[in-house]
Amino acid sequence: MNQYQKRITELREKLGDDLVIMGHHYQNDAVIRHVDLTGDSLELARKVTTIDAKHIVFCGVYFMGESAALLANEGQNVYLPEDDANCVMSQMAPYTLVDKVLTRIKESGRNIVPLTYVNSSVAVKAVCGKHGGSVCTSANAEKMVRWAMERGDSVLFLPDKNLARNTAKIIGIPEEKWHILNIKGNGTLIDMDAVSKSELIMWPGCCAIHARFNERQIEAARTKYPDVKIVIHPEAAPNVIDKADAAGSTSFIIKYVEAAPEGSNIAIGTELNLVERLADQYEGSKNIFPLLESTCSHMARVTEPKLLNLLEAIENGTAKPVTIPAGLVEDAKIALERMLIACA
Repeated sequence: MNQYQKRITELREKLGDDLVIMGHHYQNDAVIRHVDLTGDSLELARKVTTIDAKHIVFCGVYFMGESAALLANEGQNVYLPEDDANCVMSQMAPYTLVDKVLTRIKESGRNIVPLTYVNSSVAVKAVCGKHGGSVCTSANAEKMVRWAMERGDSVLFLPDKNLARNTAKIIGIPEEKWHILNIKGNGTLIDMDAVSKSELIMWPGCCAIHARFNERQIEAARTKYPDVKIVIHPEAAPNVIDKADAAGSTSFIIKYVEAAPEGSNIAIGTELNLVERLADQYEGSKNIFPLLESTCSHMARVTEPKLLNLLEAIENGTAKPVTIPAGLVEDAKIALERMLIACA
C-alpha cells in the first residue's frame, strides 16, 4: 500500500457515511480502488439520486460532476478531484451556438426536439431543457430518440454524430432522413431545406477516443484470432460498428465479456482503462485485448494524489464544490429528469 492509498483509506474511514466516492469506468485502477460506486453515465446519474452522503466525490470529467450536482439533494455537495478534466466532444457544441441553431430552426416552423448526449455542458443541457428536450446516454440513446420523435417533427441530436447515426440505424430511420448540420459561419450556413426534410438532424461532433477505431483494426484482429468477437462502443463510426459483433455502452461491454464462454477471444473498442481492467479480471479464462490502445487524456487527469488532496480539503473544510449558475439549474435539471423518468 503506497502513501496515497494509505492516507485516502484513513480519510474515507474518518469521513464515514458523510462521504461517497463515485467513479466512471474509464478511470485508472489507482483511482477506481478507492471508489464506492462505479458505472457508466446513466448508472451513476441514477445512483446520485439515491445517495444520502453529505459529500459526493465524482471521479470523472467535468460534465459528469455538473450532472451529479444538478441531481444532488439539498445540503449535499459534489466535488471533482480535477476541475480541468473536460471532454473534447462536449466542447464541440458551445451552448450559445446550440441555442442559436435551435432558435433558427424553430423559427422556420419546424417542431424540433433537442436531445443532448450526456457528454455536454450543463449550459447545453439547459438549452435542451428550455426547448422541450432532454438528455441521453449511450445506454439509453435508442429509448430517448424514440421519446423525442414522439414529441416533434424531428430530433436534433448533439453533439455526437456517430452515436446519432448508429442509433438511427437501430431504430430504422432511413439515411435519406438524416442530416448532419453545417455549423460553420456561426450557424449561418445551415441547409434549411435539408433540415425541413429530415427526421434526425445531427450536430457534427464526435469522441476523439472512439473515432480512432477503424475497419483495418477489426480485420487484423480477425486475422490473428479467426474466432474473435469484436465489441465496440457506439461512439465509433457506423462503418466500424457494422463490422463488429456487438456494440453498446461501457456497462453493455462489461456484461458482454462476462457472458462470453470460457476461452473466448474478445477485442474491445473503447477507452483503454476499462479494457485493461477486464483483461486483468478474466486473465486465464478469456483473452481480452484492445482493438487499439485508445486513452482519454482528460480522464487521466484524475489521479490518486489529486483524490487525496480533495479528501484532505473536504476534511478541513476548504474544498470547493461544483457550482451551477443559478440561471441554468431549472432548465438543465428538467432535461436530466425527463431522461430519468423516461428510463425509470
